[in-house]
Amino acid sequence: MNSKKLENIIFDGEKLTVLDQTLLPSEVKYIDIPDAAALYEAIKSLRVRGAPAIGISAAYGYYIEAVSNSDKPDFESRMESVRDLLISARPTAVNLSWAVNRMHNLLIKNKDFGKDKLLDALRNEAINIHNDDKRNNLRISEAGLTLLKDGFGVLTHCNAGPLATSGYGTALGPLILGSERGMKFHVFADETRPLLQGARLTSLELISAGVDVTLICDSMANQVMKEGRINAVFTGADRIASNGDAANKIGTNSIAVLADYYGIPFYMLAPLSTVDMDCVCGNDIIIEQRALEEITQLHYKKRMAPEGVKVYNPAFDVTPHELIKGIVTEEGIIRPPFNENLKAAFERARQRRSC
Repeated sequence: MNSKKLENIIFDGEKLTVLDQTLLPSEVKYIDIPDAAALYEAIKSLRVRGAPAIGISAAYGYYIEAVSNSDKPDFESRMESVRDLLISARPTAVNLSWAVNRMHNLLIKNKDFGKDKLLDALRNEAINIHNDDKRNNLRISEAGLTLLKDGFGVLTHCNAGPLATSGYGTALGPLILGSERGMKFHVFADETRPLLQGARLTSLELISAGVDVTLICDSMANQVMKEGRINAVFTGADRIASNGDAANKIGTNSIAVLADYYGIPFYMLAPLSTVDMDCVCGNDIIIEQRALEEITQLHYKKRMAPEGVKVYNPAFDVTPHELIKGIVTEEGIIRPPFNENLKAAFERARQRRSC
């Protein structure tokens, strides 16, 4: 199976289809998304996942609901409910609320347009969100590649490749782009318990791209760092606070602490849409709590924990900005002090879009 041929989000102008990533790598299945309820289920159950991909699919889902509700007298209130439903699917990933609010704000701004003109504007906005992500991922990949040298060993955690975004991806983008240009890397991919995104998805993407990858258990990261196999750590992010604190898949902060101990640079790669400038610090980031079955039985043939055992299953943790060497965005590598330099990055992006 070649993940480079797998489209995670397909929109034909009216119909939305997503790849069911819960079945990878053993089965490829696409599911149609007819309405917001179906998309909510797909996002909540991780059939579509990855912060940028969630935002892209939600933008299309919002448009589909606008088409369905456009002739109803309570159209605006219905779309407010659609907005709230979609945002509630995954509270930590800020790209979701960013994309849905961008769509909803466009609707409110242009609500006096005729029906056809308004729906055209919403459809084009969703397509723009998707295309912008592809362009931004390439820019992130180019910037991230400047941090790597031929032969580097790189550790990654969770999945931040094409399946979680569009195009090259974020954390995996420099590795895939560099490989296309003849560079050689050796990637150690954490399996990423309990949902195994690293084992099921990252490994598939890197193998498909011809990148040398070794799968390890999350608890083995210390050992490969101690053995001197790692030159850099690249991860994605789901929400970045204005001070640089960043939420990513559970276990990321542990890796950052280890990298700091061994003197290995730790980088997070994400588009500016992942940065929440209204969020002051990591303590303000809501951490999603997920079902206990993900730990006790999801990927086992039979239950692997005793009945009645207490389970704590936070989906994310927050890495403090002090442990992050740089945040790689479409506006380049943002380094400390993050408060000032993230603001400057947003201003550069604004000026670039206005040209």
